Amino acid sequence: MTMINYSFALLFTTFLLQILSSNSQTPLAPALYIFGDSLSDSGNNNFLQTQSKANYKPYGVDFPSGATGRFTNGKTFVDFIAQSLGLPFPPPYLSLSNVDKTTIATGVNYASGSAGILPETGTAIGDNLSFEEQINYFQDPLLGQKIFKTPAERSKHMSNSIFHISIGSNDYIYNYLQQDKYNSSHIYSPQQFSTLLANGLKQGLMKLYGFGARKFVVFNIGRVGCIPAIANTDNKRTPCAENVHSLILLYNTKLPSMLKYLQRILSGSTFVRGDAYIMNKTSSQAGFSAIQTPCCTVNTNGMCVPNSVPCPDRSKFIVLDSFHPTEVVNQASANDCFSGTYSCVPLNVKQLAQKPQPVSEATQSMPEL
Repeated sequence: MTMINYSFALLFTTFLLQILSSNSQTPLAPALYIFGDSLSDSGNNNFLQTQSKANYKPYGVDFPSGATGRFTNGKTFVDFIAQSLGLPFPPPYLSLSNVDKTTIATGVNYASGSAGILPETGTAIGDNLSFEEQINYFQDPLLGQKIFKTPAERSKHMSNSIFHISIGSNDYIYNYLQQDKYNSSHIYSPQQFSTLLANGLKQGLMKLYGFGARKFVVFNIGRVGCIPAIANTDNKRTPCAENVHSLILLYNTKLPSMLKYLQRILSGSTFVRGDAYIMNKTSSQAGFSAIQTPCCTVNTNGMCVPNSVPCPDRSKFIVLDSFHPTEVVNQASANDCFSGTYSCVPLNVKQLAQKPQPVSEATQSMPEL
């Protein structure tokens, strides 16, 4: 299949999914913009030269249109958030033609498998869209060109849209922890590296604010020491690699104060902090199998072997492969973040979407720091 035909097929599938996933009610937010890694990627990596791809079975075995590039058996966390908001699934940015870009106004997905906050993260296994590149693509002047007639219309749209950011785990998995492929652990102490990541995230969030974003949902890093790719290294089957968690917590503990600081200095902004670390910790209490047991047969890269048969009851497993959660985990986590009180604070996503956004705040510029 040529790239043009593949792109058309993917766009047609996305269009059908938008119809199926939308409801007749007015959406709670005008759009959902997604920045992140493979936990959120819905097909961007299909268009890149990389080993980090999920456009084959058993990925998508429980998704309406099969394998689309989502790194799970069904819907991703952000798919469920989009549905709860009453929005269609945001299409992957790299799947959009120039014409498509001009008429899209319900959100775009920029997430990319293996991507991180740092530009070099994940590049040992191929190309990806780093956090900075994702933000650069968000600035594409073609996006919504035929929808927004004036800068004021665009500003109002952006200020009421939801910006979902979940990134950083690969900066450890595909960077700091791989001492033979990356030199970051030789250059930075654990504390220095966590500061480097936190500063990179902060700069990215400020750029998004400068481009009109006002309502943010920002996740910390989950318990990656419990995923099979990390927990089962060196032929050990320990529940979790707590030494890895000690590194991650250096970063996670910086996030709450940083988000509060940004909300204080960025007029009209609201930051919701998503706690993936707590989500992962409590998943094993929800009736699933051991977290270190993949649902599919995995290859040496920790991905599902193409066309392998997954476990028959995916609802009992936390992870599909050696890295990524199953749909049932994504749904439970998204439901709590959307309307619960536990994992997303101080507001859940529904409350964030319903929060009035003063018109005067929509065009506020970023302060000088």
